[in-house]
Amino acid sequence: MALLEAILFSSLWAFGLGQLKWEQPEISVTGVRDKSVVISCKVSSQDFSNEYIHWYRHKPNQGIEHLAYVVTVPALKDLGGKKNKIEARKDVPTSTSTLNIRFLQKEDEATYYCAWWAYGKSVKVFGSGTQLIVTDRSLDGDMSPKPTIFLPSIDEINLHEAGTHLCLLEKFFPDVIKVYWKEKNGNRVLESQQGNIIKTNDTYMKFSWLTMTKKSMDNELVCIVKHENNKRGIDQEILFPSIENNKRGIDQEILFPSINKEVTTHACVKKGSDSLQLQLMNTCACYTYLLLLLKSLVYFVIISFCVCRRTAVCGHAKSS
Repeated sequence: MALLEAILFSSLWAFGLGQLKWEQPEISVTGVRDKSVVISCKVSSQDFSNEYIHWYRHKPNQGIEHLAYVVTVPALKDLGGKKNKIEARKDVPTSTSTLNIRFLQKEDEATYYCAWWAYGKSVKVFGSGTQLIVTDRSLDGDMSPKPTIFLPSIDEINLHEAGTHLCLLEKFFPDVIKVYWKEKNGNRVLESQQGNIIKTNDTYMKFSWLTMTKKSMDNELVCIVKHENNKRGIDQEILFPSIENNKRGIDQEILFPSINKEVTTHACVKKGSDSLQLQLMNTCACYTYLLLLLKSLVYFVIISFCVCRRTAVCGHAKSS
């Protein structure tokens, strides 16, 4: 109920106090047990130095919990038996409030919200929330989503008068991710479908797809991916071509704003015959691998038998 109330308050603010811009840029932050993390909240206000900035957290199946608020000086709070576990601050030059959480434990995992109190209006405006994940070890290597794109097949377009664009994202951590679609140079978010997040070893994978009618496929599409481990903290923008470029078989580029074209993939589906050929090639490769593995196993058994037999014969001869 408390969370619903917060959303209602935010709606009231959006209706009557739209001059204030409020953003929690990170959808998630990951911290190591016993270490610290910082969650930030960006506020565009004409009088940020005097604003009351509150911090809350919400755990699954629990009510929303008030942690601290800050006006001018940093606010410290004991929590969970730890002294000064929570510290709320404001940085006036950047109009940013931060929440520092120390001595991390698994029970600290929750979604953390910053909130602004409109004095005299009894309205609290909540940010979008940042999810905290606590791990037992530091994460090495690139944990950003690795994209592969699948373009509509010509057969699908001709048969159904529509085409499905699919974006596969793999080998990312943590599992908090947001994927949405737009037309290139457009602002409207398109209605897309989202697959479940699947765990693969220590990382995750997810796919999202967008089906467009044949008449709507003249424009280029962009699949936008928000994740905390994106390079330089910038959203990935994955470009899908118009149907005409797809017919020409143009290679696809995975684009990062302000970054040169670092990643390139190819269209994985062109025509139905190509898809069938790819499937047959994969099947043949699988059977070939199994055959070679079986052959190696047979050789190993034969050699082991010969070595053991020779050892036994030699041992018997020596004892005689």
